[in-house]
Amino acid sequence: MLVLSASLGVALTSNPVEILGAFVIVMLGAAFFSCLSMTVAGLVLKRDRLMGIGQMITMPLFFASNALYPVSIMPGWLRALSKVNPLSYEVDALRGMLIRAPAHLGEDFLVLVIAVVVGVATAASLVRRLAC
Repeated sequence: MLVLSASLGVALTSNPVEILGAFVIVMLGAAFFSCLSMTVAGLVLKRDRLMGIGQMITMPLFFASNALYPVSIMPGWLRALSKVNPLSYEVDALRGMLIRAPAHLGEDFLVLVIAVVVGVATAASLVRRLAC
């Protein structure tokens, strides 16, 4: 990612601590979305349903985050959804660490950790259904 960014002329940080922090944030986001998939799998118990429902959940989370456009230009209902969307916090933290945009790193990290803890607990409670 860093090489591609440099070749495109994007000025990313070269600070190893910030790069490591970004890696931690990406891992927390990946853990949350993995748990989300495991939770859906534990509920639907069919692979084709999992794929459809997974896309039905993941794509709106992406478009309802601040990944593509600022929250300030979203309609009120979408702003509220963005506030409870873990991906918004992940994107905010990554922008703050990699391009030094204004961010709320403490809040972003805390929300992602809480999302992962809730996700792990929920997925773990449903994993027994997958073993049958």
